[in-house]
Amino acid sequence: DWDDIPPSSALEEISEEEAVQIIAEPLLPLQSSTLRDYVDHSETLAKLVHLGVDLSQVEKRQKAGQLLLTLDFEKDIRKILLFLKDVGVEDNQLGPFLTKNPYILAEDLEALETRVAYLKSKKFGKAEIAQMVSRAPYLLLFSVERLDNRLGFFKNELGLSVKKTKDLVIRLPRLLTGKLEPVKENLQVFQIELGFQRNEIQQIVFKTPKILTANKKRLRQTFDYLHNIMGIPHNMLTHFPQVFNSKLLRIRERHMFLSFLGRAQYDPAQPSYISLDQLVSLPDEVFCTEIAKASMHD
Repeated sequence: DWDDIPPSSALEEISEEEAVQIIAEPLLPLQSSTLRDYVDHSETLAKLVHLGVDLSQVEKRQKAGQLLLTLDFEKDIRKILLFLKDVGVEDNQLGPFLTKNPYILAEDLEALETRVAYLKSKKFGKAEIAQMVSRAPYLLLFSVERLDNRLGFFKNELGLSVKKTKDLVIRLPRLLTGKLEPVKENLQVFQIELGFQRNEIQQIVFKTPKILTANKKRLRQTFDYLHNIMGIPHNMLTHFPQVFNSKLLRIRERHMFLSFLGRAQYDPAQPSYISLDQLVSLPDEVFCTEIAKASMHD
């Protein structure tokens, strides 16, 4: 998943002294390859398990297992937990959060506080910050410079107001943590290949931010079918961009069914007009009876 890549710095957090310690003081049992086997010998791991951290997931993450074995619960971890609670991560979410992002336990507390202060300075509210951190667990591993560059990128690239930029990243906070390349490529696809105007792209992205990270091949195929086969113009697609999140198979099946019944009418000026919303959002039964005026059996 493209947004599950922690910043490289987080992987390099173990200092040489700590690395030597790992080698110098092997915890029993020596031959173990899983963190689970260390739980009885490590108070830190036992407490993390008690919090709901899934060690089998943590050890899949690069160097995360070694990292946890070098940390002391009282000295290193408690303050980070208090910080996360203060940011607004719920008690029952601490375990799942640390399962996804164990690296935060090695971050400098002051650096973390600075990043939250930066978001507050950009007028993100406390509840918004809590929501963003919960939904994009790596968010606080990134420096203020990076967060600032990211916000600037979306503001300038899409020509959004400060408020709209904020709204965009609150709804999809992984835009601040994921790679920018796929986003830049998708913007190019919409503009150059699919022929949308800049103001149309603004509206599309604002309505469905997920489009920025959608699979390019799927976007092209869906557009090709909607525009070239069904004859849907750009302005209608701009109006209901959620259609790009629909499975092409579903669009195709329903369009062919309507065509077969002579009901495939997507021109708003016509009395029997069917909107894209009706085409893709309705459950099968409702679609059949109310839109296609047919039975499920047909």
